Amino acid sequence: MKISFNINGTPQSLEVEGNTPLLWVIRDVLNLKGTKFGCGKAACGACTIHVDGEAVRSCSFAAKFAEGKNITTIEGLSSGDDLHPVQQAWIEEVVPQCGYCQPGFMMATAALLEKVPDPSDKDIDDNIVNICRCATHYRIRKAIHRAAEIQTNNI
Repeated sequence: MKISFNINGTPQSLEVEGNTPLLWVIRDVLNLKGTKFGCGKAACGACTIHVDGEAVRSCSFAAKFAEGKNITTIEGLSSGDDLHPVQQAWIEEVVPQCGYCQPGFMMATAALLEKVPDPSDKDIDDNIVNICRCATHYRIRKAIHRAAEIQTNNI
């Protein structure tokens, strides 16, 4: 089936199987490798992207549902050379250990900060449910609070 959508601000029109997970369209067809495969069951969050501003686990989101949507991947989170506040905070707080899951965490965090600009620890616990096997959760929490500060100062 033919689907059309915008990804990272660029219009795309592709012929794909409608039930193909959007993750594989992003990685294998569009060659955007920042979105990672983790579990294939929408449990770990490594594949988190934004669909019309909402955090979505792309491993379980059928490509046909992307029709007419605005998709953002980690590659589209920044604006040119200007890092997104979440990316800047991740660098400042030296969050990644292996780094594999971090794009998903950053995408989930960016979506959270759009809804809750100054999240409490409870907000973070309730909304950022991605999994990091390296156990960088303490640094992730610090980075989320730092991203909120950066975002507030940039307004």
